[in-house]
Amino acid sequence: MKIMATGGGTGGHVYPALAALDSLVALPHGGVTREDICWVGSHDGVERGIVQRSGYSYQVVSTGPLRGANLFQALASLRLILRGTKQSLALLRRSRPAAVLATGGFVSVPLVLAAWLRRVPAMLYLPDMEPGLAVKMLARIATRVAVSFEPAAVYFGGKAVVTGYPVRQALFEADHAEARRQLGIEGDLPLVLVMGGSRGARSINMALQGGLASLLTRAQVLHVTGLLDYDAMLAARQALPPALRPRYRVHDYLHTEMVAALAAADLVVARSGAATLGEFPAVGLPAILIPYPHAGQHQWLNAAYLADAGAALVLADDRLGEELLPMIERLLDDPSALARLSAAARAKSMPQAAERIAAELLAVARGGRHG
Repeated sequence: MKIMATGGGTGGHVYPALAALDSLVALPHGGVTREDICWVGSHDGVERGIVQRSGYSYQVVSTGPLRGANLFQALASLRLILRGTKQSLALLRRSRPAAVLATGGFVSVPLVLAAWLRRVPAMLYLPDMEPGLAVKMLARIATRVAVSFEPAAVYFGGKAVVTGYPVRQALFEADHAEARRQLGIEGDLPLVLVMGGSRGARSINMALQGGLASLLTRAQVLHVTGLLDYDAMLAARQALPPALRPRYRVHDYLHTEMVAALAAADLVVARSGAATLGEFPAVGLPAILIPYPHAGQHQWLNAAYLADAGAALVLADDRLGEELLPMIERLLDDPSALARLSAAARAKSMPQAAERIAAELLAVARGGRHG
Protein backbone atom coordinates (compact mmCIF):
# COMPACT_ATOMS: atom_id res chain seq x y z
CA MET A 1 0.00 0.00 0.00
CA LYS A 2 1.53 3.31 -1.09
CA ILE A 3 1.34 6.55 0.92
CA MET A 4 2.33 10.08 -0.05
CA ALA A 5 3.15 12.76 2.52
CA THR A 6 3.73 16.47 2.26
CA GLY A 7 4.25 19.55 4.39
CA GLY A 8 7.06 21.77 5.50
CA GLY A 9 8.22 25.23 6.34
CA THR A 10 9.64 24.15 9.70
CA GLY A 11 11.01 21.00 11.26
CA GLY A 12 8.10 21.16 13.69
CA HIS A 13 5.79 20.25 10.83
CA VAL A 14 8.07 17.57 9.34
CA TYR A 15 9.43 15.60 12.31
CA PRO A 16 5.99 14.66 13.72
CA ALA A 17 4.86 13.40 10.33
CA LEU A 18 8.02 11.32 10.02
CA ALA A 19 7.41 9.87 13.48
CA ALA A 20 3.89 8.91 12.39
CA LEU A 21 5.17 7.39 9.13
CA ASP A 22 7.76 5.37 11.06
CA SER A 23 4.94 4.05 13.24
CA LEU A 24 2.87 3.24 10.16
CA VAL A 25 5.72 1.15 8.76
CA ALA A 26 6.03 -0.60 12.13
CA LEU A 27 2.35 -1.62 12.30
CA PRO A 28 2.38 -5.45 12.11
CA HIS A 29 -0.49 -5.72 9.63
CA GLY A 30 -0.34 -2.29 8.05
CA GLY A 31 0.98 -3.44 4.72
CA VAL A 32 3.20 -0.34 4.32
CA THR A 33 6.99 -0.46 3.91
CA ARG A 34 9.46 2.41 3.85
CA GLU A 35 9.73 1.97 0.09
CA ASP A 36 5.95 2.54 -0.21
CA ILE A 37 6.22 6.07 1.22
CA CYS A 38 7.12 9.16 -0.80
CA TRP A 39 7.36 12.73 0.49
CA VAL A 40 6.39 15.51 -1.90
CA GLY A 41 7.92 18.89 -1.15
CA SER A 42 9.56 22.01 -2.53
CA HIS A 43 12.97 22.24 -4.13
CA ASP A 44 14.67 24.30 -1.44
CA GLY A 45 12.46 23.85 1.65
CA VAL A 46 13.82 22.77 5.01
CA GLU A 47 11.76 19.59 4.67
CA ARG A 48 13.93 18.23 1.85
CA GLY A 49 17.07 17.63 3.91
CA ILE A 50 15.13 16.32 6.91
CA VAL A 51 13.16 13.81 4.84
CA GLN A 52 16.12 12.62 2.80
CA ARG A 53 18.13 11.96 5.98
CA SER A 54 15.21 9.88 7.22
CA GLY A 55 15.57 7.47 4.31
CA TYR A 56 12.22 8.16 2.61
CA SER A 57 12.07 9.05 -1.08
CA TYR A 58 11.47 12.67 -2.00
CA GLN A 59 9.80 14.25 -5.03
CA VAL A 60 9.86 17.97 -5.88
CA VAL A 61 6.87 20.03 -7.04
CA SER A 62 6.45 23.76 -7.55
CA THR A 63 4.65 25.85 -4.94
CA GLY A 64 4.70 29.29 -3.35
CA PRO A 65 3.46 31.19 -0.27
CA LEU A 66 0.24 33.20 -0.12
CA ARG A 67 0.26 34.36 3.51
CA GLY A 68 1.77 37.82 3.79
CA ALA A 69 2.28 38.14 0.03
CA ASN A 70 1.44 41.29 -1.89
CA LEU A 71 -0.69 41.13 -5.04
CA PHE A 72 2.17 40.41 -7.43
CA GLN A 73 3.74 37.83 -5.12
CA ALA A 74 0.37 36.14 -4.65
CA LEU A 75 -0.19 35.92 -8.40
CA ALA A 76 3.26 34.42 -8.86
CA SER A 77 2.56 31.90 -6.08
CA LEU A 78 -0.77 30.96 -7.61
CA ARG A 79 0.97 30.17 -10.89
CA LEU A 80 3.49 28.03 -9.03
CA ILE A 81 0.72 26.23 -7.11
CA LEU A 82 -1.10 25.52 -10.38
CA ARG A 83 2.10 24.11 -11.88
CA GLY A 84 2.73 22.08 -8.73
CA THR A 85 -0.80 20.69 -8.83
CA LYS A 86 -0.25 19.46 -12.39
CA GLN A 87 3.05 17.92 -11.30
CA SER A 88 1.32 16.29 -8.33
CA LEU A 89 -1.40 14.86 -10.58
CA ALA A 90 1.32 13.19 -12.63
CA LEU A 91 2.91 11.77 -9.46
CA LEU A 92 -0.44 10.42 -8.28
CA ARG A 93 -1.12 8.78 -11.65
CA ARG A 94 2.25 7.03 -11.56
CA SER A 95 2.28 5.98 -7.89
CA ARG A 96 -1.44 5.42 -7.19
CA PRO A 97 -1.18 5.98 -3.41
CA ALA A 98 -3.96 4.84 -1.12
CA ALA A 99 -3.85 8.07 0.90
CA VAL A 100 -2.04 11.37 1.41
CA LEU A 101 -0.81 12.78 4.74
CA ALA A 102 -0.25 16.56 4.91
CA THR A 103 1.01 18.74 7.76
CA GLY A 104 0.18 22.17 6.37
CA GLY A 105 2.15 25.06 4.99
CA PHE A 106 2.01 26.22 1.38
CA VAL A 107 4.12 23.18 0.43
CA SER A 108 1.08 20.97 1.11
CA VAL A 109 -1.33 22.74 -1.23
CA PRO A 110 -0.48 21.24 -4.65
CA LEU A 111 -0.49 17.60 -3.54
CA VAL A 112 -3.70 17.84 -1.49
CA LEU A 113 -5.48 19.65 -4.33
CA ALA A 114 -4.31 16.97 -6.76
CA ALA A 115 -5.42 14.23 -4.37
CA TRP A 116 -8.89 15.79 -4.21
CA LEU A 117 -9.07 15.95 -8.00
CA ARG A 118 -7.98 12.30 -8.23
CA ARG A 119 -10.30 11.26 -5.38
CA VAL A 120 -7.41 10.05 -3.24
CA PRO A 121 -8.30 10.45 0.46
CA ALA A 122 -6.19 13.00 2.33
CA MET A 123 -5.61 13.33 6.05
CA LEU A 124 -4.27 16.57 7.50
CA TYR A 125 -2.28 16.75 10.70
CA LEU A 126 -2.24 20.03 12.66
CA PRO A 127 0.70 20.21 15.08
CA ASP A 128 -0.11 23.70 16.39
CA MET A 129 -2.92 24.92 18.62
CA GLU A 130 -4.43 26.93 15.76
CA PRO A 131 -4.56 26.19 12.00
CA GLY A 132 -2.74 28.34 9.49
CA LEU A 133 -4.12 29.48 6.17
CA ALA A 134 -3.19 26.32 4.25
CA VAL A 135 -4.77 23.95 6.77
CA LYS A 136 -7.95 26.06 6.96
CA MET A 137 -8.27 25.91 3.18
CA LEU A 138 -7.35 22.26 2.74
CA ALA A 139 -9.52 21.02 5.62
CA ARG A 140 -12.58 21.63 3.41
CA ILE A 141 -11.50 18.92 0.99
CA ALA A 142 -9.67 16.60 3.42
CA THR A 143 -11.16 13.33 4.59
CA ARG A 144 -9.93 13.74 8.16
CA VAL A 145 -7.95 16.18 10.29
CA ALA A 146 -5.78 14.90 13.13
CA VAL A 147 -5.04 17.50 15.82
CA SER A 148 -2.56 17.45 18.65
CA PHE A 149 -4.84 18.97 21.27
CA GLU A 150 -8.54 19.04 22.08
CA PRO A 151 -8.98 22.85 21.73
CA ALA A 152 -7.87 22.66 18.09
CA ALA A 153 -10.61 20.19 17.18
CA VAL A 154 -13.24 22.95 17.23
CA TYR A 155 -11.97 24.26 13.88
CA PHE A 156 -12.79 21.07 11.98
CA GLY A 157 -16.10 19.72 13.26
CA GLY A 158 -16.73 16.03 12.66
CA LYS A 159 -13.56 15.62 10.61
CA ALA A 160 -11.33 16.12 13.66
CA VAL A 161 -9.66 13.40 15.70
CA VAL A 162 -7.41 14.19 18.68
CA THR A 163 -4.18 12.21 18.50
CA GLY A 164 -1.56 14.13 20.46
CA TYR A 165 1.75 15.41 19.09
CA PRO A 166 4.01 12.63 17.78
CA VAL A 167 7.73 12.72 18.44
CA ARG A 168 10.60 10.40 17.73
CA GLN A 169 10.56 7.33 19.94
CA ALA A 170 14.20 7.95 20.78
CA LEU A 171 13.18 10.95 22.89
CA PHE A 172 11.10 8.80 25.23
CA GLU A 173 13.99 6.35 25.58
CA ALA A 174 16.75 8.95 26.08
CA ASP A 175 18.62 9.11 29.38
CA HIS A 176 19.85 12.43 30.78
CA ALA A 177 23.22 11.19 32.07
CA GLU A 178 23.92 9.11 28.96
CA ALA A 179 23.03 12.04 26.71
CA ARG A 180 25.53 14.26 28.55
CA ARG A 181 28.22 11.60 28.06
CA GLN A 182 27.31 11.28 24.39
CA LEU A 183 27.75 15.02 23.86
CA GLY A 184 30.92 15.18 25.92
CA ILE A 185 29.35 17.38 28.61
CA GLU A 186 31.69 17.21 31.59
CA GLY A 187 31.31 18.32 35.18
CA ASP A 188 28.20 19.08 37.20
CA LEU A 189 27.25 22.48 35.84
CA PRO A 190 23.73 22.58 34.36
CA LEU A 191 23.34 22.67 30.58
CA VAL A 192 21.24 25.38 28.93
CA LEU A 193 20.11 24.60 25.38
CA VAL A 194 19.41 27.72 23.30
CA MET A 195 17.81 27.48 19.87
CA GLY A 196 15.53 29.47 17.60
CA GLY A 197 13.94 26.83 15.39
CA SER A 198 15.20 25.37 12.13
CA ARG A 199 16.35 28.78 10.83
CA GLY A 200 17.69 30.22 14.06
CA ALA A 201 16.54 33.41 15.80
CA ARG A 202 18.64 36.57 15.68
CA SER A 203 16.97 38.30 18.63
CA ILE A 204 17.60 35.30 20.88
CA ASN A 205 21.18 34.99 19.66
CA MET A 206 21.95 38.64 20.30
CA ALA A 207 20.34 38.62 23.75
CA LEU A 208 22.44 35.60 24.71
CA GLN A 209 25.62 37.17 23.40
CA GLY A 210 25.11 40.23 25.58
CA GLY A 211 25.40 38.28 28.83
CA LEU A 212 27.23 35.16 27.72
CA ALA A 213 30.32 35.46 29.93
CA SER A 214 28.22 35.96 33.06
CA LEU A 215 25.98 33.00 32.26
CA LEU A 216 28.95 30.70 31.66
CA THR A 217 30.19 31.21 35.22
CA ARG A 218 27.23 29.10 36.41
CA ALA A 219 26.20 26.95 33.42
CA GLN A 220 27.27 25.34 30.19
CA VAL A 221 25.50 26.43 27.01
CA LEU A 222 24.76 24.48 23.86
CA HIS A 223 23.71 27.08 21.28
CA VAL A 224 22.02 26.19 17.98
CA THR A 225 22.36 29.50 16.17
CA GLY A 226 20.98 28.93 12.68
CA LEU A 227 23.14 29.70 9.65
CA LEU A 228 22.89 33.50 9.65
CA ASP A 229 24.48 34.11 13.05
CA TYR A 230 26.79 31.10 13.25
CA ASP A 231 30.00 32.98 12.38
CA ALA A 232 29.16 35.85 14.71
CA MET A 233 28.59 33.50 17.63
CA LEU A 234 31.81 31.63 16.85
CA ALA A 235 33.57 34.98 17.09
CA ALA A 236 31.82 35.63 20.40
CA ARG A 237 33.15 32.31 21.65
CA GLN A 238 36.70 33.26 20.70
CA ALA A 239 36.31 36.53 22.61
CA LEU A 240 35.50 34.68 25.84
CA PRO A 241 38.14 34.13 28.52
CA PRO A 242 39.94 30.86 27.70
CA ALA A 243 38.61 29.16 30.85
CA LEU A 244 35.00 29.74 29.74
CA ARG A 245 35.25 28.74 26.08
CA PRO A 246 34.81 24.97 26.64
CA ARG A 247 31.51 25.69 28.38
CA TYR A 248 30.04 27.28 25.25
CA ARG A 249 29.26 24.97 22.32
CA VAL A 250 28.10 26.52 19.06
CA HIS A 251 26.31 24.73 16.19
CA ASP A 252 24.53 26.16 13.20
CA TYR A 253 22.08 23.24 13.23
CA LEU A 254 21.76 19.86 14.91
CA HIS A 255 20.60 16.77 13.06
CA THR A 256 21.28 13.40 14.68
CA GLU A 257 22.53 15.08 17.88
CA MET A 258 19.26 16.89 18.61
CA VAL A 259 17.76 14.03 20.61
CA ALA A 260 20.84 13.93 22.84
CA ALA A 261 20.82 17.73 23.18
CA LEU A 262 17.19 17.77 24.35
CA ALA A 263 17.78 14.91 26.78
CA ALA A 264 21.01 16.37 28.18
CA ALA A 265 19.68 19.89 28.77
CA ASP A 266 18.44 21.14 32.14
CA LEU A 267 16.71 24.18 30.60
CA VAL A 268 15.86 25.21 27.05
CA VAL A 269 15.40 28.70 25.59
CA ALA A 270 13.47 28.50 22.33
CA ARG A 271 10.74 29.77 20.06
CA SER A 272 7.34 28.14 20.60
CA GLY A 273 6.86 26.38 17.30
CA ALA A 274 4.86 23.19 17.12
CA ALA A 275 7.79 20.92 18.04
CA THR A 276 8.04 22.42 21.51
CA LEU A 277 4.62 20.96 22.38
CA GLY A 278 5.81 17.41 21.90
CA GLU A 279 9.57 17.27 22.21
CA PHE A 280 10.05 19.21 25.46
CA PRO A 281 7.39 17.19 27.36
CA ALA A 282 8.84 13.92 26.02
CA VAL A 283 12.07 14.54 27.95
CA GLY A 284 10.56 16.63 30.77
CA LEU A 285 12.52 19.70 29.70
CA PRO A 286 11.78 23.04 31.43
CA ALA A 287 11.48 25.89 28.93
CA ILE A 288 11.67 29.62 28.47
CA LEU A 289 9.58 30.24 25.36
CA ILE A 290 9.85 33.33 23.17
CA PRO A 291 7.02 33.32 20.59
CA TYR A 292 8.13 34.56 17.18
CA PRO A 293 6.39 37.93 16.81
CA HIS A 294 5.82 37.58 13.05
CA ALA A 295 4.30 34.09 13.00
CA GLY A 296 0.69 35.05 13.70
CA GLN A 297 -1.00 33.98 16.91
CA HIS A 298 -0.18 30.29 16.92
CA GLN A 299 3.22 30.54 18.65
CA TRP A 300 1.60 32.51 21.50
CA LEU A 301 -1.09 29.83 21.79
CA ASN A 302 1.56 27.10 21.82
CA ALA A 303 3.52 28.89 24.54
CA ALA A 304 0.38 29.50 26.59
CA TYR A 305 -0.47 25.78 26.45
CA LEU A 306 2.78 24.83 28.20
CA ALA A 307 2.84 27.88 30.46
CA ASP A 308 -0.71 27.27 31.71
CA ALA A 309 0.34 23.71 32.54
CA GLY A 310 3.25 25.01 34.63
CA ALA A 311 5.80 23.59 32.18
CA ALA A 312 7.28 26.81 30.78
CA LEU A 313 7.82 30.53 31.24
CA VAL A 314 6.94 32.91 28.40
CA LEU A 315 8.93 36.00 27.42
CA ALA A 316 8.02 38.50 24.71
CA ASP A 317 10.60 38.98 21.98
CA ASP A 318 10.90 42.71 22.63
CA ARG A 319 11.86 42.04 26.27
CA LEU A 320 14.72 39.67 25.51
CA GLY A 321 17.54 42.15 25.99
CA GLU A 322 16.44 43.15 29.46
CA GLU A 323 14.94 39.96 30.83
CA LEU A 324 16.32 36.80 29.20
CA LEU A 325 19.60 36.44 31.10
CA PRO A 326 18.11 37.33 34.52
CA MET A 327 15.29 34.84 33.93
CA ILE A 328 17.75 32.05 33.04
CA GLU A 329 19.87 32.82 36.08
CA ARG A 330 16.87 32.88 38.45
CA LEU A 331 15.84 29.42 37.29
CA LEU A 332 19.37 28.01 37.50
CA ASP A 333 19.58 29.32 41.07
CA ASP A 334 16.29 27.60 42.00
CA PRO A 335 16.55 23.82 41.38
CA SER A 336 13.11 23.25 42.94
CA ALA A 337 11.53 25.56 40.34
CA LEU A 338 13.29 23.67 37.55
CA ALA A 339 12.05 20.39 39.02
CA ARG A 340 8.44 21.66 39.09
CA LEU A 341 8.67 22.80 35.47
CA SER A 342 10.17 19.46 34.47
CA ALA A 343 7.46 17.42 36.19
CA ALA A 344 4.73 19.56 34.62
CA ALA A 345 6.30 19.18 31.18
CA ARG A 346 6.54 15.41 31.48
CA ALA A 347 2.88 15.27 32.51
CA LYS A 348 2.02 16.67 29.05
CA SER A 349 3.94 13.93 27.27
CA MET A 350 1.96 11.85 24.73
CA PRO A 351 3.95 8.69 23.94
CA GLN A 352 1.19 7.06 21.85
CA ALA A 353 0.56 9.98 19.49
CA ALA A 354 2.57 8.62 16.55
CA GLU A 355 0.78 5.29 16.71
CA ARG A 356 -2.60 7.04 16.82
CA ILE A 357 -1.87 9.09 13.71
CA ALA A 358 -0.56 6.02 11.92
CA ALA A 359 -3.73 4.10 12.76
CA GLU A 360 -5.93 6.95 11.58
CA LEU A 361 -3.99 7.29 8.32
CA LEU A 362 -4.27 3.56 7.70
CA ALA A 363 -8.01 3.74 8.30
CA VAL A 364 -8.31 6.65 5.85
CA ALA A 365 -6.37 4.65 3.27
CA ARG A 366 -8.73 1.71 3.77
CA GLY A 367 -11.83 3.88 3.60
CA GLY A 368 -12.88 3.73 7.25
CA ARG A 369 -12.34 5.44 10.59
CA HIS A 370 -10.08 4.10 13.30
CA GLY A 371 -11.74 3.21 16.58
